[in-house]
Amino acid sequence: MALLDANHLTKTYKNVNAIQDVSFSLEHGKCVALLGPNGSGKTTTLRMLAGFIKPTSGDIAFDQDSLTKDFRNFVGYLPQFPVFHNWMTGKEFLIYVGQLAKLSKDEAIKRADELLELVNLKEVRKLKISKYSGGMKQRLGIAQALIHAPKLIILDEPASALDPIGRREVLNLMRELKKDATILFSTHILNDAEEVSDEILLLNEGHIIEQGSMHELESVQNTVTLKLAFSEEPKFIEDRLKEIESVFKVNQIDKDYLLTVHDLQTARKQLLEVVYQENWQLTKFEVAKTSLEDLFMKAVKK
Repeated sequence: MALLDANHLTKTYKNVNAIQDVSFSLEHGKCVALLGPNGSGKTTTLRMLAGFIKPTSGDIAFDQDSLTKDFRNFVGYLPQFPVFHNWMTGKEFLIYVGQLAKLSKDEAIKRADELLELVNLKEVRKLKISKYSGGMKQRLGIAQALIHAPKLIILDEPASALDPIGRREVLNLMRELKKDATILFSTHILNDAEEVSDEILLLNEGHIIEQGSMHELESVQNTVTLKLAFSEEPKFIEDRLKEIESVFKVNQIDKDYLLTVHDLQTARKQLLEVVYQENWQLTKFEVAKTSLEDLFMKAVKK
């Protein structure tokens, strides 16, 4: 059974649908990336799932516990721009939010110590938050989202505003967290999604346009990219490559030619025939790995 089912979610603001008829499921123990251009509805979707706003229509079923109709106790949420009491220390802040989550003071202290160690902030637990770096604040924000041991962790752009070091710290932490919890996070950094997520939701103009694992999305798009290079660049090569039936897109990056094809076996045969006929000196013929950026751009442009 899925941890969460979102069924036909729609959110309307002043007769404009920010989200329209969105449905998906989150499985136990998965890390799922929610991708989409700016304004596609990512934050609205996350805020509905976190229980901060109600959908105009549709419903959210959260495991069997959703019978209570209030699933906020099962969700930990980190907004894109978390706010802290900077005059507090890291440990004081976690104890504070723990008590807000209805933990006793002793429980909040114990949980704060556990989480500070988990997010690698134990050594700075007595330091005021105003002295924390951006990466440290994000890790503290993730710790506060975990304070009540939620089943689902929702992170809105958790690493997008960080420098490379802070971003790496947060990604490493997410990799650890997904061993014990379900994570849903939004991002516009496609490399981050490709690195840590098990599944992907592509959102565009308020609609889910694709969903699944990288392998499943590759199968849906049904395209392969070939990388070719030559010892000397033949004349009119790009025009000749575009004439090949199985090739529908040709790009040149430095000295490499990237060819997008539908059928690998047919394309390989036709390309090698042309190379032989034209007497081109081929030095590279590789099947390039399809990137998440390739899949995203193809899906959005449909």
